[in-house]
Amino acid sequence: MSAVESLLTSSAADAVLNALPHPVIVVSPDGKVVDANVAAESFFEVSVPLLRRHLLRDLVPFGSPLITLIEQVRRRGAAVNEYKVDLGTPRNPGDRLVDLHVAPLPEQPDYVVVMLQERTIADKMDRQLTHRGAARSVIALAAMLAHEIKNPLSGIRGAAQLLEQSVEDEDRSLTRLICDEADRIVKLVDRMEVFTDERPIEREPINIHVVLDHVRRLAQSGFARHIKFIEEYDPSLPPVLANRDQLVQVFLNLIKNAAEAIGENAMGGEIILSTAFRPGVRLSLPGANARISLPLEFGVRDNGPGVPDELMPHLFDPFVTTKPTGSGLGLALVAKIVGDHGGIIECESQPRRTMFRILMPKYTAANNGEGAEPDGAPRSEGDH
Repeated sequence: MSAVESLLTSSAADAVLNALPHPVIVVSPDGKVVDANVAAESFFEVSVPLLRRHLLRDLVPFGSPLITLIEQVRRRGAAVNEYKVDLGTPRNPGDRLVDLHVAPLPEQPDYVVVMLQERTIADKMDRQLTHRGAARSVIALAAMLAHEIKNPLSGIRGAAQLLEQSVEDEDRSLTRLICDEADRIVKLVDRMEVFTDERPIEREPINIHVVLDHVRRLAQSGFARHIKFIEEYDPSLPPVLANRDQLVQVFLNLIKNAAEAIGENAMGGEIILSTAFRPGVRLSLPGANARISLPLEFGVRDNGPGVPDELMPHLFDPFVTTKPTGSGLGLALVAKIVGDHGGIIECESQPRRTMFRILMPKYTAANNGEGAEPDGAPRSEGDH
């Protein structure tokens, strides 16, 4: 059998279809989904056997342009494209902007092939560069604050302590207030000094599931003891080249935020920890000659009330917080750590569904410890 003939076999065709990074579905004349690839399963969050039980109109918003496009393709017998179409539904909430490519199936023109190309990936890349710029601004601000504020605060606190020895009892509360407030500001500056640490990160191949299990146990023994954790892991995920302690810091921060968003008195609070391999996501970094592949996806999802719409564009900026006593530095630090590891972080939020998604490069022996996988590098199955 020739190579061309082998591609015509059913198993080979399925392999080619599943290798595509974009969701592809086949729609029958009666509107049912009769086939789909792995990327479509991920997009609709439904397995192929379940997809085949649904009409397409049950999977997309009411009155979606996709239904009209399919009918148009059947009438014309030619392919049609549509751009920036929102396919967000209660099953798949959030802004799901996609480009649609709809074409008749050769030999069976009443059957239609639909390919979805998500536009959000490019938007995430642009936003991530903005997040890194914000982190650099915090670095400069922290360095200035450490030098210009901590020294005079030390003098103010010392003077208050001297005054405390000579003032009347009723005035000592004021000197104590001065000392307490000086200590509070010093602690804030100390937290910001973390951003100024530009030393090279000590990295090694890390099994992300070990990190997530460790953070989950920490959370369940303390601030998240009232919350149910659900694990959706890809057991064949290859390792990530990272600093273990910094990854613990990232996920502990994200899970703590999720637990606080759900609240201590909420019923049915859930946090879903997920890992997946997503080929096809690549990022061009300034000063880099090649695009960096980011196939490792780590997610933290909660069913809390969601992030206010007005905060979403600035969520990873410093001093942005919804907590009355929060400093607004936690997510800025998370963005810096992820960026230092060559990855990106993004948030999608709707009521009862807030998802923080981290995309990072995988570790390969060929990258010589740089953590940057060359564009198009194959997956190493079963590597932990």
